[in-house]
This record gives sequence, C-alpha cells and structure tokens, in this order.
Amino acid sequence: MKPRREEALVGRLSGYDSLCEVGVGRRPEIAAALAEAGCAVTATDVHEFPVPQGVEFVRGDLVAASEAATPDEHYHVDALYALNLPPELHRPLRDVGRAVGADCLFTTLGFDEPTVPVRREQLDGETLYVVDADARTSGGPSPRRRG
Repeated sequence: MKPRREEALVGRLSGYDSLCEVGVGRRPEIAAALAEAGCAVTATDVHEFPVPQGVEFVRGDLVAASEAATPDEHYHVDALYALNLPPELHRPLRDVGRAVGADCLFTTLGFDEPTVPVRREQLDGETLYVVDADARTSGGPSPRRRG
C-alpha cells in the first residue's frame, strides 16, 4: 500500500502527459508511480542514480540548465517537479520552466518558504507549490494535460 502523501502527489501530477523529476536522488517512488500511471517520466540528478523500469534517467544540473540559452531536451516536458526542493533551486526550476513552457511544481522540506511566487495546493499530508503562471510564461508552448 502506498502512503497517502505519495498517492496524493501521483494523483495530482498524473494529469500531465510528460514530466521531469528534478533531483530524484535515491527516492524514485513518485516517478515510478507516474510511469505506472502511463506518464512519460524522466528523472534527473547531478549524480547517477538507478531508476525503475519505465523511468528514463538523465544526469543533469538544474542550475546549469537555468543558465543555458536552451535547456537540454529532457527538460522539454509538460511539467517539471521536484520533491523536497531546497530554496536555492526554486529560481532555477522556475527559470527552466519558463524557458521550455512547462508547469513547475515542488515540495519543500516543510519549513522552507518558496523563494518564487507560487500558489499553494494542500494535498493529503503535503503542500504542493505551483509556480505562478506569470512567473513561468515566456511565450513558449502551452503544456499539454490529460483529459
């Protein structure tokens, strides 16, 4: 049985056709559950980590991607998301999302406040921060959502 927090996050994120989890680390459970739900999922991290079948792993640096003229192809998805994202990565996530026209969603460790404009969504046992549309709009394509 999956924890309620995981079910809530997967339920919310599975509305996207393609996602990229930034900073997956050693916790690929959400990415795996999204892949099982039929989403195309890429996981990234600055270090190499194993991921379950159905999840593509690409070694990537979010800060470098935020400073690039065009972020790498694996960031070109409907939604970028990160779990327990530290404050110093809130702006780079937003900037990559702007560059590729993707929605950006993240959680924090619980005590960190977002450093970019966000809308808060209360999920079962978790606060999900959704970067404000004004903060990510750059004239890029509109993200595709399911249903």
